[in-house]
Amino acid sequence: MSLANNEREQFEELLRLNLQGCSPTVEQAGRLFAHFQLLTRWNRVVNLSSIRDMATAVVRHYCESLFLAAHLPPAAVSVVDVGSGGGFPGVPLAIARPDCKVTLVESHQRKAVFLKEATRGCANVRVIAARAEQVEERFDWLVSRAVAWADLLPLVPHLASRVVLLVGAGDAARFLKEKLLEWNEPVPLPWGQQRSLVIGRSVSRGTC
Repeated sequence: MSLANNEREQFEELLRLNLQGCSPTVEQAGRLFAHFQLLTRWNRVVNLSSIRDMATAVVRHYCESLFLAAHLPPAAVSVVDVGSGGGFPGVPLAIARPDCKVTLVESHQRKAVFLKEATRGCANVRVIAARAEQVEERFDWLVSRAVAWADLLPLVPHLASRVVLLVGAGDAARFLKEKLLEWNEPVPLPWGQQRSLVIGRSVSRGTC
């Protein structure tokens, strides 16, 4: 067995173990692994992620993103991923939800070039290499992780009136105090790392 095949089997097994029966299809797992391979190569010259080992990357990058995708409504919606970086959560979301139109917004030009390469052939994904506040469009949902809330808040409801965020438990508690949005109860991520998924909607304007 080649090294690449062995790595793919290891990657897919980690997905199965961590997603507990909610694994992506074979085709989706293959696309996720292809993204991981490209991320690993580019990460040698562009700082896309501080996580280097596969096991941690599968959980923090791919499983968390797929967990978020599963909490979007079962409808064809438009999604903007702000500060997408290496493509999280937007790329796994787009792979898991081909019915959704996903826009990756990344102001760092070299990261944006990576995103364009990583999503080549993905019909439901496009990349905007700009700051999020420069985007003059509206979307159904805004998703993000690892972006400061002070930077995200002005974008709601400018970009979208509904948000889904992957955050630390402490950040989730702070978000609940933000009265410009109406928050659902945080959903703990199932990997015991004190991280949560939070869903909110703007109360200053109507929903999408």
